[in-house]
Amino acid sequence: MSMFRRRAATAIASAAAVLTGALTWVVGTSPAGAATGCAVTYRITNQWAGGFGADVTVTNLGDTINGWTLTWTFSTGQQVTQAWNATVTQTGANVTAKNVDYNRTIPGNGSANFGFNGSWSSANPVPASFALNGVTCTGGVTSSPSASPTRSPSASPSPSATPSPSPTPSASPSPGKIIVWLAGDSTVANSSGDPIVGWGRELSQYLTANATVTNNAVGGRSIQTWLYESAVTSNTNSSGECVLSSTAYAARWQSMLDASTGMKTGDYLFIQFGINDGSPTCPRHVGSARYRELLTAMVRAAKQRGANPVLVTPVAALTCSGSTATPNRGFLTETFDVGSATGTPVIDLHKLSYTLYNSLRFCPYSGDYTSGPVGAFFANDHTHFEAYGARQIAGLVAGAVRDQRLGLSAYLR
Repeated sequence: MSMFRRRAATAIASAAAVLTGALTWVVGTSPAGAATGCAVTYRITNQWAGGFGADVTVTNLGDTINGWTLTWTFSTGQQVTQAWNATVTQTGANVTAKNVDYNRTIPGNGSANFGFNGSWSSANPVPASFALNGVTCTGGVTSSPSASPTRSPSASPSPSATPSPSPTPSASPSPGKIIVWLAGDSTVANSSGDPIVGWGRELSQYLTANATVTNNAVGGRSIQTWLYESAVTSNTNSSGECVLSSTAYAARWQSMLDASTGMKTGDYLFIQFGINDGSPTCPRHVGSARYRELLTAMVRAAKQRGANPVLVTPVAALTCSGSTATPNRGFLTETFDVGSATGTPVIDLHKLSYTLYNSLRFCPYSGDYTSGPVGAFFANDHTHFEAYGARQIAGLVAGAVRDQRLGLSAYLR
C-alpha cells in the first residue's frame, strides 16, 4: 500500500469529532452596564492512536476584555502535551488555558485562537462545558444591571431638569477591504498535490472578512522561475546564473502589476522564497546577488503601487540533531539584507517554525510520516505540510504580524 493510501486509511479510521458551540460567560467584576458574552469552538483537528490535536477559538460577544483564562475538564483521562498561542496547564482532569501577551485583549466581536496536542486512551470526547474567567459559559449576551438610584426624601418635590442624553460613543470604523497577495513556493501554495497544503491556504482563517487572500504561490519555484517561468533556461552565463530567453514576466506577476487587476494602495504582498533557489542546476538555481536583485525588484514594484510588501524567510524543514530541531534553510541573510535596504519588514518564519517544532517535541523522530504528531503535521516528507500543520505555520505568520505591529494586524481576528 502506498504511503498516501496508508495515510488516507489512517485518517478515515480516526475521523475526528467536531463540536461547535455558542457558549456564554458573565464576568462578575464587569462594570455596571457592561455587556458580556462569548462563544467557544472546540475542534478535534486530528486524531491518531494514543494522540490528537485540537483547535480552540474564543469569540467575545460583549465588551472588550483584557486578559482571559479558559478552563474545562477532560472526562476520560486525556492529557495536554504541547500547546501554542496560549499557556496551557493541567492538574488532574482540569485544564487551564491563559492568554499570551499578543492575544490578551479580545475586542467586541473579536476572537482569540489557540491549539494543543494531547494524549488519550479509552475515548476522546469533547469537553462538556467551558468557563471563561471563572464563570461557566451558558449561551447568549447579557448586561450587568445598573444600580437603581436612591431617592432623598423632601417635603415637596423639586422640579429637576430633564437630563441630557449621554452621547453614544461611535464605533471605531472598520478598516477598508484589502487583498493580501502571496508569492512563494509549495510550502506557501494552496496545494501541490494531495495531501500537501501550504500555509498560504490557511492564512485567511486568521483574518477578518475585510482581508482577502490571493495566493499566487506555485510549487517547485525559485524566485526567478516564479517571476519568469519558462523563460528561465537550463544554460548558465559567465556568472553562473541561469540565462533568460526573455525578460517578459510570467502571467501571474504581470496580473499582479496590472493597474486594474493587481496590487492597489493598502494591499499587502507576502514574499517567501529561498527553498528551491539553492538548487545547483538551472532553471531553479539563483545565486546570492541575483536573489537580492529579484527580491528588491518585487519589493519596489509593490511599493510603487501603494501596496505593503512583507518579506518572509523560508519555512524550516524538520531536521533533527538528537532531540533538537535545527536550522536548515538558506537565503536568510539575503532576505534580511533586502529588508534592511528597502525598509521592508521581515518575518523570520524559518526561526519561528523550527522553534515550534522544538516546542512540539518533534525530535527525535523515526522518519515515519504516517503516524503520530509528526505524521499529523507533515505530509509525506520533512518539508511539506498537511492542513493541520499548515494552519499552525499560518498561525506563526499571523502572530508575527501582531507582534511586529504591522498594519495588517488591524485585520487579524
